[in-house]
Amino acid sequence: MFKRLSLIAVILTWFAVPADTADNKKISVVVLPFEINARETLSYLQAEIPAAIGRHLQQEGADVLPVSSALAAGWIKSDRDEAAARRFGLEAGVDAVVWGSATWLGNSFSLDTNLIQIFGSQPPTVFTISGQGLENLPVRVKDLSDDIVLRLFDREKIARIRIEGNQRIEVDAIRRVIKTAPDDIYSVKSLSDDLKSIYAMGYFDDIRINAEDSPAGKVIVIQVKEKPTIRLIKLEGNRAYKDDEIMENLTLKTGSILNIFVIQNNIRRIEELYKEKNFHNVQVSYEIQPVGKNQADLVFKIKEGDKLRVKNIRFIGNEAYTKKELLKVIETSESGIFSWITDSGELKRDELLQDASRLTEHYHNNGYIRARVGEPEVEFKEKWIDVTIKINEGPRYRVGKVDIVGDLLFPKEQLLENIKIDKEEFYSRTTLRNDVLTLTDLYSDIGYAFTEVNPRIDENAEELIVDISYVMRKNKLVYFEEIIIEGNTKTRDKVIRRQLEVFEQDQFSGAKLKRSIRNLNRLDYFSDVKVNTVRGSSEDKIILKLDVEEKSTGQFSFGGGYSNVEELFLTGSISQKNLFGYGWILNLRGSYGSQSKKYDLSFTEPWLFDRPLSAGFRVYSWDFTFDTYDKDSVGGNIRFGYPIFTDTRLTIGFYHDVARVKITDPNNAPQSIIDLVERFGNSNYITNSLETLVRYDTRDRTINPTKGWDNRIGVEYAGFGGDIGFIKTNGEVGYYHPLYQPLSIIGHARARAGFALESEGKLLPDYELFFLGGINTIRGYNRDELSPVDADGNEIGGDSFVQLNLEVIFPLIKNAGVIGIVFYDIGGLANQEAADPAQQQLGLDDLRQSVGAGFRWNSPVGPIRVEYGFKIDPLPGESPGQWEFAFGGAF
Repeated sequence: MFKRLSLIAVILTWFAVPADTADNKKISVVVLPFEINARETLSYLQAEIPAAIGRHLQQEGADVLPVSSALAAGWIKSDRDEAAARRFGLEAGVDAVVWGSATWLGNSFSLDTNLIQIFGSQPPTVFTISGQGLENLPVRVKDLSDDIVLRLFDREKIARIRIEGNQRIEVDAIRRVIKTAPDDIYSVKSLSDDLKSIYAMGYFDDIRINAEDSPAGKVIVIQVKEKPTIRLIKLEGNRAYKDDEIMENLTLKTGSILNIFVIQNNIRRIEELYKEKNFHNVQVSYEIQPVGKNQADLVFKIKEGDKLRVKNIRFIGNEAYTKKELLKVIETSESGIFSWITDSGELKRDELLQDASRLTEHYHNNGYIRARVGEPEVEFKEKWIDVTIKINEGPRYRVGKVDIVGDLLFPKEQLLENIKIDKEEFYSRTTLRNDVLTLTDLYSDIGYAFTEVNPRIDENAEELIVDISYVMRKNKLVYFEEIIIEGNTKTRDKVIRRQLEVFEQDQFSGAKLKRSIRNLNRLDYFSDVKVNTVRGSSEDKIILKLDVEEKSTGQFSFGGGYSNVEELFLTGSISQKNLFGYGWILNLRGSYGSQSKKYDLSFTEPWLFDRPLSAGFRVYSWDFTFDTYDKDSVGGNIRFGYPIFTDTRLTIGFYHDVARVKITDPNNAPQSIIDLVERFGNSNYITNSLETLVRYDTRDRTINPTKGWDNRIGVEYAGFGGDIGFIKTNGEVGYYHPLYQPLSIIGHARARAGFALESEGKLLPDYELFFLGGINTIRGYNRDELSPVDADGNEIGGDSFVQLNLEVIFPLIKNAGVIGIVFYDIGGLANQEAADPAQQQLGLDDLRQSVGAGFRWNSPVGPIRVEYGFKIDPLPGESPGQWEFAFGGAF
């Protein structure tokens, strides 16, 4: 390879020889002003044409002397013939003189030019060039200059260009990169440039350019020797990585041109790959093995070395904090006993650089306002790694006076109540930054979107106190000029806009904008909602751009379980929550078990008449086989909902149910069922009820929320002309809150309670009571295990209940959407008709409890939920717990 590069250097040196005369002396030329025979508006060409000719001659190696104003004036006054030109040339001391005229006839022009060589007796050489249109004049002047160069330097034209030696690279590909072409003047400099261009293609090991004489001119022969191609890529010495894993990271492929620079780049790729696994002493070399037919095998030889871990992390300059305390701040750790299992001791360069920032932030958040942390120094030993971090702590500052000045749009006392820095003993940069965001949000909520909050920090080095002033600059009141929505191919534009709490030409509000984005996320129509705000047509206007990425909103699901009542049962549903892109919700559900069969169809229009009035209906068929009676029913409801406050909606629904009950075990049936049959016989039993529900929902999203409340309270009254009459009241409080944001750990608490009262003169049958047990209530128990027992020993429903669920939710495989949960459930039912007095009233000692764990996976085929509940203090004869599961899929 070195020999080839040397040869190229020699060739380039040969081509770099300047185009001088034989004795290396340049030919000196003067180009005199041209005579212009045309209208006066073209008189400027008298100097422009000679200047263009002079520039071209100079590029070809001539020494072109400038024409002084005195010389130009003398020439113009002369006869402008051969004698005058020779005289002017002698006076100027040049080797040759060029002069001529330009004549216009209409749109046509003619350039008549003379060249006279001063030292010699040969007559002037005359050149005549013609053309059409002023726009073509520069091209024809260049052609004229080329003819003068041929005569002046006694040069030849290039007759043709021949390319030899190429096998894979097409001739046209080479011709495209060179500038020399047939009929050009033979120029060593141009050919030298062409050689460089061909070499830059990266396909050739050797390039030679030769010139041959022919009657028609020079024949340029470009001889190339192509680099070999790679037949095979081999790896030797790799144990930590499989061949396929390394090959995936290479840019070289079989059939690629063997390029030394590309090989070196791929060596670095392999080394970086090994360093990710802490093989920091890895060495990679290569070998080229020719195999004939201009092909070669490329072998990467890898010496992995030992896997290195961080053995020592040394802090220099730390006095306020011990090494143990600082190690808790950073992510990089020293290797330990279990390093072969965990990632302790692994060196990650990006993480190490962030550790320096973490340490800086730690000091700045604890009063060390001048603390500086140097870039970590890494030293690779033969068997381990040492890391040294230098720290300059500086003095510790307490918080002094805190003030807010500038454009105050709220009373200063109110603004001071919203900031936290004055509650800190020592200066904290994070608290300061959060205060800036808080004050910015306060101003943006009333329309000042471009408010600037600049903290002014005054250090008192003697008392070690820092006074802080937040300088407020409100800038202009801002309005939404335009709201642009992009990315929605299915969802109608109005469906998105009706979720927004900001409007075009409306005053800017940061809080409303945040709630608008939350509303869009809660629709669960989009996998991503990107928000961008840009300045509008003026300083007081802003353009809101929303870019949504739609996802599947149709879903099918199936689930199942096992209980003493149902044994094995299956459930399934098909739903679409954005039907035809109008936001309509359609659900079809069904369940089938050994004891029950249930089917229902529901539809909801969330914005009736383009108002936030929701309307919907539901129809169902439900057959249930209890231990002592069968119940078959059909029914339905219509419902309406309307927002009454922010995040609060009132729903009113009318329900109609027609049931038929058949007692299968008269001796053990619940008394409420016996009373129902005795009073009304075996005819249909009608239930007409009206339910009101108030729901307060501030969750950031409906699927896997991370924060927010979900509270509801409802009252159902039955007895409008039917056989069944009761009042049911139930409520629920749910809360999501981040427990540890760096690890995305979420806490979830949910409490439910309810009671039912029989209406006077009506009946409250057992099937209208409350039941607990299963994946959505008290996990680990089935329904019968939590039900009260009447005097005959039969399980009955509860006329009151309480339930509490506590969950800790954390990511297991974040990128795959797998989350884990651990939970604690407690709850119970009570019925005044229960035989056991302890089951007639709810008491803490009688509540049943369970703990457990599970996982939830938002899989490619839909959500999967698997959990196991362990009973706390199971009763004799009870199982220790049970599995709960549900599956689903999207379409």
